[in-house]
Amino acid sequence: MTTVLTGTPSLPALLARGAVLSAFKRPRPDAEFPRTRLVLPGVRVDLARLAAYERVCGFATGADALPLTYPHVLGFPLVMRLMSERAFPLPLLGLVHTCIEVTRHRAMPATGAYEIGVHIDRLAAHRRGTEAVVVTEVRSGEDVVWESTSRYLARHRTHGTEAGAPVLQSEEPKPLPAVAEWRIAGDVGRRYGAASGDRNPIHLHALTARLFGFPRAIAHGMWTVARCLAAHGAPDAVRVRAGFRAPVLLPGTVTYAAQGGRFALRGGDDRVHLTGEVYPLTS
Repeated sequence: MTTVLTGTPSLPALLARGAVLSAFKRPRPDAEFPRTRLVLPGVRVDLARLAAYERVCGFATGADALPLTYPHVLGFPLVMRLMSERAFPLPLLGLVHTCIEVTRHRAMPATGAYEIGVHIDRLAAHRRGTEAVVVTEVRSGEDVVWESTSRYLARHRTHGTEAGAPVLQSEEPKPLPAVAEWRIAGDVGRRYGAASGDRNPIHLHALTARLFGFPRAIAHGMWTVARCLAAHGAPDAVRVRAGFRAPVLLPGTVTYAAQGGRFALRGGDDRVHLTGEVYPLTS
């Protein structure tokens, strides 16, 4: 079933509703989930918010095309609407964004009009719980110009590795060479939240982050991807895969590392926060 929306859902209201319902949900990979596809047509970018996003993520401001990661911001309110529904079986509070794959088929003008479509593809067993696999598509006219697949993990007791995909015993790739050291300010979570609309309390202040078990506020995972891609660069037609390995505490210092199509973000103790790869699309 497809539901066509007439406006962008309110993220604060969805977060509040999802938080209330979280206490009543018991996640499992064989649970039913909403099969609705949400569609929001005629979406136009707020250029002031886009400029704020570009500044906080390190992209050049005033470009004619949208940054590679910005369509995620446009689709996120629809994702939140699906995941805050009573019928969504995973508790919204505590969901962890574990990975994302983004495909951009061509450059997207910042002044264009787009249709956003979001649906939950499936629930998947994971060795640490259950993941929701969420697909976002952005269309210009009849063409899909941008799409992503994200996985959001609800942690719960499982039967170890039997509950998820087999664990492959392969060697870790060699660490990438360091390119730059970034000192991340303590207000990055608030600045990114203002630009993106994602004001999850774990990203805003140390006090609110401690309520969820973090010693300090943590950076948005999608900010870390965007910041790395702003430094790395990407062609117009491209596929990017990124995995979130460990949170970045704010304020903090991280090392951006890259070689070829691979990039990573490491902490001062060589703890890996993020790994990613960039693949140019060929016609």
